[in-house]
Amino acid sequence: MDRALHVGILAGEASGDLLGAGLMQVLRARNPGITFSGIGGPGMIAAGLDSMVPMDRLSVMGLTEPLRRLPELLRIRRNVYRHMQATRPDVFIGIDSPDFNLGLEMKIRALGIPTVHYVCPSVWAWRQGRVHKIRKAVDLVLSLFPFEEDFLRRHEVNACCVGHPLADILPQDPDVAAARAELGLTGDASVLAILPGSRGGEVARLCPVFLDTFELCRRQNPGLRGVIPCAGPLRRQQVETFLSGHAAASGITLVDGRSRTVMTAANAVLMASGTATLEAMLLKKPMVVAYKMAPLSFAIISRMLKSPYVSLPNLLVGRQVVPELLQEAAAPQRLASEVSRLLAAGAGTEDMVNTFHALHTQLRRGASETAADAVLGLCDSQLSR
Repeated sequence: MDRALHVGILAGEASGDLLGAGLMQVLRARNPGITFSGIGGPGMIAAGLDSMVPMDRLSVMGLTEPLRRLPELLRIRRNVYRHMQATRPDVFIGIDSPDFNLGLEMKIRALGIPTVHYVCPSVWAWRQGRVHKIRKAVDLVLSLFPFEEDFLRRHEVNACCVGHPLADILPQDPDVAAARAELGLTGDASVLAILPGSRGGEVARLCPVFLDTFELCRRQNPGLRGVIPCAGPLRRQQVETFLSGHAAASGITLVDGRSRTVMTAANAVLMASGTATLEAMLLKKPMVVAYKMAPLSFAIISRMLKSPYVSLPNLLVGRQVVPELLQEAAAPQRLASEVSRLLAAGAGTEDMVNTFHALHTQLRRGASETAADAVLGLCDSQLSR
């Protein structure tokens, strides 16, 4: 495209800022005179965005905070819409944050401005009726995973799988020795990475179970070492409380952050279900995934879920490669049985690791470059109409 583009773009949280920054850098390389307007964080600002408000004004969590902040959020969304109405960008890109972005994208699209949503909402897992809103709101969805593109296309939504940026960044064969040296793990002892989650409620429900699991595993493997990366001072204090007086304490080391290094150093990972399972997969680490919720919440959500799996590796491959133990099944004896099997490095572990290698290759698509090409292709198609 010869002429300089103007791109509207909006991210509401740190993960979206990373995606946006990578996309913006490639778009500028493809179109040097390009300009950007909207909302983003430090990465997007460094890439050339003059953010209308600080991105953290959009970062809300839980049930009560969004309600308390609703007037401000609606005002920000209204101002972004008016800005796009006045400046009429060549394309508007909403990154993740579907509750904020999809409604905005629908209004902007009604102005005749093409819209893109980067990161597919989890409509394949629950609240599948949202796919109709997506179809009305956007001209193109940039998905991170192939099964999302397949789902959206079946529902007549234009979609392009761009792969996952982490798959581009992480090497196929991580340097285990360097990770162990960084953490001061010497010798040939087996190491279990223990990740009970990053939120207080997750840690409260899973940490005691994981500590009991580790102690059961250590009875079979006395030299086993456990390492827990703590997501901030509050989580560290919480874990230390659970460790106090526990038999497992003598075999466990706490680390501030550095979850990627901890997983790289480990022989296996015991972890809460969540996005960290993708990182463990890309690091080729055999894993056991567990999760516990309040009973009422689990009863409601389990009825809404349309997917037979909760961990990303299983979702990506369409079968259970990774053991998933949820609610009552996430008990120390059952978890210890699965973890010990992985630490023994049997045939099942080899199959898991080989599957992870194949999935890494599948997701390594040059996400930012592929996303930029798709956005520019959409702009070209709109101009040729």
